[in-house]
Amino acid sequence: MSGDANHMSGDANHMSSDASFAQLGLSEVLVSAALTQGFSTPTPVQQQAIAAVLQGHDVQACAQTGSGKTAAFALPLLQKLQLLEQDSLGRQPDMALILVPTRELAAQVGQVLRDLAQALPRRCKVAIVFGGVSINPQMMRLRGGADVVVATPGRLLDLVTHNALSLSDVQTLVLDEADRLLDLGFADELNRVLALLPPKRQTLLFSATFPPAVQALAASLLHQPLLIEIANTPQTQPAITQRAIAVDAAQRTQLLRHLFKTNGWQRVLVFVATRYTAETVAEKLYKNGIFATPFHGELSQGARTQVLDEFKAERWEVVVTTDLASRGIDIAQLPVVINYDLPRSPTDYTHRIGRTGRAGETGLAISFVTADSEAHFALIEKRNGLALVREQVEGFEPKELPVKPAVDLAPVPGTGGIKGKRPSKKDKLRAAGLR
Repeated sequence: MSGDANHMSGDANHMSSDASFAQLGLSEVLVSAALTQGFSTPTPVQQQAIAAVLQGHDVQACAQTGSGKTAAFALPLLQKLQLLEQDSLGRQPDMALILVPTRELAAQVGQVLRDLAQALPRRCKVAIVFGGVSINPQMMRLRGGADVVVATPGRLLDLVTHNALSLSDVQTLVLDEADRLLDLGFADELNRVLALLPPKRQTLLFSATFPPAVQALAASLLHQPLLIEIANTPQTQPAITQRAIAVDAAQRTQLLRHLFKTNGWQRVLVFVATRYTAETVAEKLYKNGIFATPFHGELSQGARTQVLDEFKAERWEVVVTTDLASRGIDIAQLPVVINYDLPRSPTDYTHRIGRTGRAGETGLAISFVTADSEAHFALIEKRNGLALVREQVEGFEPKELPVKPAVDLAPVPGTGGIKGKRPSKKDKLRAAGLR
């Protein structure tokens, strides 16, 4: 990262906490469009990013899920596109490219842009392209170009190969959910896309986390960026009540059904580990009078879109999903998220529960903790600064005891203690009597 990068933190006093969208430099039309779409006052990341984007800075923004990152780049991008001069044929030569990791996020980001662009005096064409569906309709919609292209990397490269799209006019590149882009193995495709872009451009990188791989990507792409870090303060932390319920693994589905019926929840998003579990749990709930459906990556794109649309319209009471739904899916006023299976990592836990408590709403996140998963949940707690009481529900008290570590982690005489909590290979051999 360039040493000339500017830095802003979430608690900086550079801007009043009651700043309005108008004070950020947005046009009256876009301010009105933002209000119409439910953006009443700017969130911290929007306060800091919008003015920076309008001024032409590269931006590296780190903010938690549900913090309003999409509008933070969508609003200034649309304003910049409106101010550009058209050529003699009425075309706008400059284009904005937004890369996202999943089809669902592409559809969601594209819809936000289209909704905001409706009020603009000059027509703004937003193209949404992703895999899993026929490429031909997308090629047809790209005839005559587009002002904004929201794309997953693989389908974008397919369209370039078919000469349906040129990236030579891209003046603004946005990488949304950059950590997820790299998590899903898009690094090679991302590099191929970057090689097709003009070297002189504005680049905006938004992410909920910045692991080393994302830091390296930012350092290679951004020029003297404005660094924005929104800390998880009481003002920015979503209002999510987190609970942990101890239960035997075999009782989880019955407990889920019991909680749904006794609490009177209208909609619940349930996270599981595999497609098979999603199908099985949804089927059992449905047979017991709860309108539940599975959601996972092996569904067709049409089926996935239909499930989300119907869930948002409250036609489904429960959607049982894999981590496919843990990122970039915004379901307004979703009251409850349940971890039927625990996520693989503490970061995934944050993204899962972030599906509730969005846009100032309150939410509830419940994790089922079994004997086998107790140690893993303790790690999730430690990494997220949590210490949750293990609740028990009457009639579902666990009978299984938490699994103890197979290796005794107590200091071994003569070794001066163990340097870390994870035993070394030598310690494991010694404990097993093999050394």
